[in-house]
This record gives sequence, structure tokens and C-alpha cells, in this order.
Amino acid sequence: MTAHRDNTRKIGGSEEDRAAAFLESRGCTIIKRNYRCSAGEIDVIYTDDSTLCFGEVKFRENSKNGLPEEAVDKRKQRKICRASDHFRMMNALDESLSYRFDVLSLTPGNINWLKNAFEYIRR
Repeated sequence: MTAHRDNTRKIGGSEEDRAAAFLESRGCTIIKRNYRCSAGEIDVIYTDDSTLCFGEVKFRENSKNGLPEEAVDKRKQRKICRASDHFRMMNALDESLSYRFDVLSLTPGNINWLKNAFEYIRR
């Protein structure tokens, strides 16, 4: 593994920690972090009131490569949806349960919580 990749993972981990602390400070309950399955990965799964939320955490040091949330394209959204299907199935969660897909857009001095950032994408 290269030093660059190690550093990227280290930064990613600390930014995910920052996002989780932010969510908890807003009254959310973290259920799972870094949920991985064959379909993909979800950075953070949490409840916001009675809603189950699947959150994608994106960090950018600056805006020269665009805003963090712009990196959550349709392909990434589809993977998150498939991973959420897996999580809900493995935990026998009822289809009537309210859930949404959020993006936590982080820059060095800010966290922008985009609730319901995208809709569920069917297969």
C-alpha cells in the first residue's frame, strides 16, 4: 500500500469520526459505521428521530476538485442503495420502516448535512 493511500485512509477515518460526532451532537444514534457487504459500503448508519439513515461522508480539503457532495454520483448512490438493501435484509427490518439517504459534506471548517440527499434507486 502506498503512503498516499495510507494517508487518505487516515484522513477519511478522522473525517468519519468528525461526522459521527456531529450527528450525535444533533441527537442521532449511530447504529453502525463502515458497513461493508458484497454490494458496497455505507460510511455511517444512524437513526434521526424514528428514521433510519444511510450516510455517505465526503471530505474535500478545498473546492478545486468540486464540492464534497458532488462526488456522490449516480453510480455511488446505486451502490449505497444496494448496501442498504443488504443491511435491511440482514437485520430483518420491515419495509414500512422510514429511511433516507444523507450525505455529510465536510471541509476543514464546516459540515453540511444534506438530509434526503438522494432517492432510493431501484435495481
